Amino acid sequence: MESNSTIGDAAMDEKVLRIEKKHPLAIRWFHWVNFPVLALMIWSGILIYWANGVYHLGPIALFPDWFYHPGYRESPPKAGLYELTGRLAEGMSWHFMLMWVFTINGLLYVLYTAISGEWRHILPTRDTLRQALHVVLHDLHIRKDAPKQGKFNSAQRLAYTGVVVMGFGSLLTGIAIYKPVQASFFTQLMGGYTVARFLHFWLMMGFVAFFLVHVAQVIRAGWNNFRSMITGCELVSEEKTV
Repeated sequence: MESNSTIGDAAMDEKVLRIEKKHPLAIRWFHWVNFPVLALMIWSGILIYWANGVYHLGPIALFPDWFYHPGYRESPPKAGLYELTGRLAEGMSWHFMLMWVFTINGLLYVLYTAISGEWRHILPTRDTLRQALHVVLHDLHIRKDAPKQGKFNSAQRLAYTGVVVMGFGSLLTGIAIYKPVQASFFTQLMGGYTVARFLHFWLMMGFVAFFLVHVAQVIRAGWNNFRSMITGCELVSEEKTV
């Protein structure tokens, strides 16, 4: 029979949960305003691009006819799940209205992160690029150990900083092609109307890629991570010895 001292020396590990603050209210507001606004700007941008779809990847047209009008090849043509053709005016109206919301929300976000000190969690550091590679390798199950991280890992730092830069680039190129005469300075700064439109289009494609990766990573991270962007807090598991 074991003595009381032996039983007392035996340690039993338990997992305990504690609530930890993660995202300030302002950051959550900026995030949830920007998410639908950016999605609608991409949608309205596609309506505008339909009128003059000039870009190709080799012989493959970006956004071909079947993308705008599913079922158009059938005889007689059938209505698809959606219809994106012939809606140039609608697309321009939405795009030019939402750009103000996108711009104001983005400027407020940058101003808030600068004043509050949140930029320390977002801006890349000297080791960010190397550590971001380790994060990617870990996510691909090539590297076993995940690198240490703070509020955000290094891959997130690069992504979130890059999105801010892309947003600023979208604003400048958007002004250049929105008012090429009145805002000729921006048009010339971007290399002319044609170059500005090309850059604006590929920045939009970059946002689409970011959306897809971001949503996939949110799903992968699980409900606790998603909930923190709603409530501002997450549950952190800790080992407790009793």
